[in-house]
Amino acid sequence: MECPTKILVIMAKAPKPGVVKTRLIPFLPPDAVTALYRCLLEDTVTLATSLSGIEAAVMCPVSHREELEHLLGNAVPVVAQNGEGLAAGLASVFRHFTAGGHRQVIAFNTDSPHLAPSVLGRAFAILATHDVVVGPTFDGGYYLVGAKAAHPSLFEADGMGTESALDRLLSRTRTLALSTGFTETFYDIDVAGDLIRLARELQCDPSKAPRTAAWFAEWQQTVAQLRHGMAGS
Repeated sequence: MECPTKILVIMAKAPKPGVVKTRLIPFLPPDAVTALYRCLLEDTVTLATSLSGIEAAVMCPVSHREELEHLLGNAVPVVAQNGEGLAAGLASVFRHFTAGGHRQVIAFNTDSPHLAPSVLGRAFAILATHDVVVGPTFDGGYYLVGAKAAHPSLFEADGMGTESALDRLLSRTRTLALSTGFTETFYDIDVAGDLIRLARELQCDPSKAPRTAAWFAEWQQTVAQLRHGMAGS
């Protein structure tokens, strides 16, 4: 039997000031936040394209496509989503990439380039025997979600990007009677505490996300002040 096509789709935006990583803006200069997102994105694309037997692509809002194509060059195809917001983007991923059938598709965030590649491999293995695979985050969201078909009601605008995002997703998988498997719980980069955790991890092993590690080196004084402020609060 022919093996299904495996596709890892990165949910991305263009690195525009005031648009990306907005929850970090109170703690870091706007140019630092924008540069951080660009590094996270480029490291994530490198991770995705390093996986053997897995195709990689980017899904983004329509108005971000041209800038992302210029930034990423020929590294991966960039596809514009239908509609606005993360829910519309996720729905677009599975509608677009599962068309034609016999495909395993996983949508992946841009915040976890330090994730072990083996986790993504396991995610596709789990998806082979389940309708849906989910990678939960410690804050109640998820860093990846995969399926083999488009389920139009699986993603809805309510609760996206909140602490209830995972619960809402799992409630809909139960309603749709979709079998669901899980990868290990991980963390993404949303708030200052996440950033400090990532700094420690990349200090031990910068090869996990070299561009992001270089960003920490450039902004080390600012990050050190942030770490000191959090320790004293």
